[in-house]
Amino acid sequence: MNIFVAGSLWVAGAALLAGVIAYLVRRFGWDEGRPDNNDAAGQVFTIVGGLHAVLVAFVLISLYDSVNTVSENAQSEANGLVAATWAADALPGETKDRVRQLAVAYAHTVEDQEWPRLADGGEVPATGATQLDRMRQAVAEAPADDDWLLDRKTEASNQLWSVYEARQQRLSHSGAGGVGAVVWFALILGSLITAILLPNLFGGTRVAAHIIIVSTLAGTITLLLYAIYQLQNPFSGGVSVPPEAFTSALARLA
Repeated sequence: MNIFVAGSLWVAGAALLAGVIAYLVRRFGWDEGRPDNNDAAGQVFTIVGGLHAVLVAFVLISLYDSVNTVSENAQSEANGLVAATWAADALPGETKDRVRQLAVAYAHTVEDQEWPRLADGGEVPATGATQLDRMRQAVAEAPADDDWLLDRKTEASNQLWSVYEARQQRLSHSGAGGVGAVVWFALILGSLITAILLPNLFGGTRVAAHIIIVSTLAGTITLLLYAIYQLQNPFSGGVSVPPEAFTSALARLA
């Protein structure tokens, strides 16, 4: 199902449910003296709502930063792969051909094998790491008879190290697990308290206005929770990072 359709259904469902609960509370609940609760309920709502807003904002910003970090790391990894291959082009024929073949194979492995596993949470195969290690060995064993070749060999090794670092960061983000169970518990419980429990303690408004207020609040909070859910895994969901950096790298290595 389309992400926008699914999100709209979740928001509409939460708003409808909250509206029904608000109507039942006003229709059958204890209504006498409810306006007298407004001052006390307002103070509690300010504290609880503020704390919940801080938690939601912190989680959203952290996840969004994680998506940006994954995108930057993927670009750095692909650029380092191309730079290492270009530096190795100055090495003897057998070495440079070997490095280029392994670089192309590595980019294909990341794009075709690793990225789908990062998206579905499966185990990432060791093929990419093996190919990267073979590239390192090929560069390390290449003869360097003058300063220029030694400089190119060093540059290729340094670029391969940067590829390895970016790769490790990419894999570490895949195993982060998104939002933990404890945080989800706090988010959901805090949302119920903020959007359902506390607003229904207020009195003095018309029934229709009360229903609209509660429904709008519940729908808005549900929208934020849905955004958090979509941002959990930077390799899948509504804002998934595509392997375009490696597609571009393959074009440059062709």
